[in-house]
Parts: sequence; structure tokens; C-alpha cells
Amino acid sequence: MNKEKKYGFATMQIHAGNQDNSARALCGPIYQTSTFTFDTVQQGGACFAGSESGFVYSRQSNPTLNVVEERVAALEHAEAGIATASGIGAIAAAIYSSVISGDEIIADETLYGCTYAMFNHGLSKLGVKVHFVDLSHPENMKKYLSEKTKVVYFETPCNPTLKLVDIEAVASMAHEYNPEIRVIVDNTFCSPYIQKPLDHGADAVVHSATKYINGHGDVIAGFVVGSNEFIDRCRNFGVVDMTGAVLSPFNAFLIARGLKTLDLRMERHSSNALKLAQFFEAHPAVEKVYYPGLESFEGYDIAKKQMSLPGGMISIELKADKETTAAALNKLELCKIAVSLGDAETLVEHAATMTHFTYSAEELKNAGISEGLVRVSAGLENIEDIIADFEQAFADLI
Repeated sequence: MNKEKKYGFATMQIHAGNQDNSARALCGPIYQTSTFTFDTVQQGGACFAGSESGFVYSRQSNPTLNVVEERVAALEHAEAGIATASGIGAIAAAIYSSVISGDEIIADETLYGCTYAMFNHGLSKLGVKVHFVDLSHPENMKKYLSEKTKVVYFETPCNPTLKLVDIEAVASMAHEYNPEIRVIVDNTFCSPYIQKPLDHGADAVVHSATKYINGHGDVIAGFVVGSNEFIDRCRNFGVVDMTGAVLSPFNAFLIARGLKTLDLRMERHSSNALKLAQFFEAHPAVEKVYYPGLESFEGYDIAKKQMSLPGGMISIELKADKETTAAALNKLELCKIAVSLGDAETLVEHAATMTHFTYSAEELKNAGISEGLVRVSAGLENIEDIIADFEQAFADLI
């Protein structure tokens, strides 16, 4: 595509990214190879030294991966991106490329369970201190900012409470204290179609591409996007030297396929989620609904500011104890009990015992995750069928 022209999102999600495609295939080829050959020893040495461009080994780069890396970076308005073998692989690559022993991180207290485990348990073993604070009130981080602070990290919306963090406010405060602090935002719940954190002052974005970016429940993958300099470090240190979390070419091919319908899927996910959230809000068995598209939601104004749609994720509290809640969810027929999100199917989970089992009871309380919190990823089915399934499942709660 013509790089000089400014294309719309739907065009970019289909065409962005250079493809080495001498056969002119409509769908780019899968370079299922571990290594690449050179014409001469001198050429190989030049590629290793970086004085000549070219592919060397697929742990570092691969033509099939490059396409989706460039495409996701373009959709996020970033200079560059790197694909990884999982969302946690992306987060680890970004963090390992940002801190060393003795450094400190400020992170929101509500994070995906495995991210929290990495920060709370893994990084402490490496001599990196993490301060967990409620960043929905940016002023909370002021007392933790110091010369040792290298990263401010958060999700928005947060998993699983849907709490929103004002990206611009947090980034401005961090950069005012020290422009070198790297503000990293997990944009998994929104995808770049709904939210672009870099446009609001963030320095880097991570994704679990397992979710909306791929969208079909058949890939585990992640992305980091940001400046050319930072992504080079994530590639050559964070992935090549530290994690080895390399995405396979076949999975990159599946992501390229999934990306072609990202905007259409996000529109339907959001439309279904809004109608489902309105149903939950009116249901007598539901105590509380957390959804950015509802005016009753605490972060509604922030959602309007930085999200183009309210997204496909909902959390609810039922007027029932833990056992009764589980019994009601077990009656679902169409909707599936499963972790993950962003798939065509509607997925339902009990957060405290599933995705956030790594939190202690006290940590769950501090993060605002109750024992009865139910997280729903609204799928692409007919909304009438989704609602009917919850109606029959909740019938005995009334």
C-alpha cells in the first residue's frame, strides 16, 4: 500500500505491513523456517553485525511476523511493534527491557492475575520493587514517585472490575516528574479499534493478542508497540535474550487473518455488551453492573474521553453467595464457562477462583474483586439468544 497516503482503520487492518510476496498471493505466505541462508560468509557477518538488513534466525525476526508487527503498530499509531508467543510474553519482554535490579515500578492494584503474579512475586526475586496503587485516582502515585521509578504500568479497563484509568492524567503526572519514566498500558480489553493509549500520552502498549486482535480463540499471542528504540530493545533483549517468547509464523498468519475483521467484530461485541449490560442492570437478581457504556458506571466520563466504544467486557455482582452464583452459572447452555475473552463465543468466568486465583483474599479485596464477581465477554451471537440464556440461568435467583 502507498505509505504516503493516510488510510482509514479498516483499510489499515487489512493492508498495513510489508509483505514479501513474489508470488502475488492474496494472503501472504507463511515462512515456516527456523533459519535463513546467505549468499556469502561476508553477507552473513554483515547481517549479524547489523550493517546489512536481512533475516537471520526466526527467534529474532521472520517475514510472516513482520507483517502483523507492522500492522498492529500502525493501528496503535506506534513507530514499531514486536509479536510474542503470549500476552505474558509481551509484558515480560516490555518489563525486562525497562528495569534492572534496584529499580521500582508503580502499578495499578487491579491487574490480570498472571500479570499480578509476575509483578508481585517474580519481579521481587530480581530486586525490582513494585508499588501497587489505585491509579483511577492518579494522585495516589505521587508519594511513590522517586528517582528509582522507571515504569508506570496499568490496564484500562482493568481486568476484571472494568475500572478505568485516565491515561492522559497518569502519563502527564509521571512525565512531569521524570520524562524518562516509561508509561506502559495494557490495551487488551479495548483493542486499538476502541482505544489508542499512545495518543493519550503513554509510551508503550502491550496486548494479549489471544483476545480481540486475533478474535477466534485459536491462537496464543502478544504484542508490544512503541518507539523504534524501545521495540528494538524488546526484540533483541526482552525476547531474544530473556524470554525467548517467539510467536510461530503460523500463528502470525492466523492473526493477520483475524485482524481483517477487527473493526466489525468490535462493533458487534460492543453492541451486544451494551444490550446485555442493560439487561443485567434491570434484572432483580443482579446487585451491580460494571460496564463503561452505562451512565451509572463510575468511569463513564473517562470512557467517553478515551474510548470510542464501551467494549465487549462486562462484570456483574449477583444478589447471591458464592455457591449460589456458581450454581446459576452452571445452568448456562449457550454461553460457555471459560477464561480468556474476545472470542466469537460469549464466555463467562468467576474471576476470584479462575483468572485471579493468584490473589490472596486480602489482595482481592484491595483490588475491588469480590468473591461473587462474574466476568462476561459478550460474544458475536444474536443478542436475543445471549439474553435468553442468562434469563433461564438466573430464573431461580428471583
